[in-house]
Amino acid sequence: MRHGFTLLEVMVVMFILGLLATLVAPRIVGRTDDARRTKAIADMKGIEQALNLYRLDSGGYPTTEQGLEALVHRPDRPPVPRAWNPNGYLERVPLDPWGHVYVYVADGSRYTLKSLGADGVEGGEGTFADLDSRDF
Repeated sequence: MRHGFTLLEVMVVMFILGLLATLVAPRIVGRTDDARRTKAIADMKGIEQALNLYRLDSGGYPTTEQGLEALVHRPDRPPVPRAWNPNGYLERVPLDPWGHVYVYVADGSRYTLKSLGADGVEGGEGTFADLDSRDF
């Protein structure tokens, strides 16, 4: 005796799976952008903590020219920090969740840290909006 599914049973199951996919997929896809923004904010908060530790040791923030790389390797460009953690302040300079470098601009006493969002270009709205660490 053969056991199996009829064509009608298979079609009903396929219809139900398709219906579920059309209901669930938009909710999951929309959450990806939210998750990336949340990750970028968490990354920037971690970078800010490392920048503050660097400032405590060296007396100021890394300059724009030294960049975030100064949190990983001791800078050799002036101003060279008077003290620097031999283990560094970050393991590596992270990329934002969209694969772009974080924008870091500083004069030694103040800094700006940004992610340019999904498009990697200044400005934008929605998923393309920039994230600035001063906003949170």
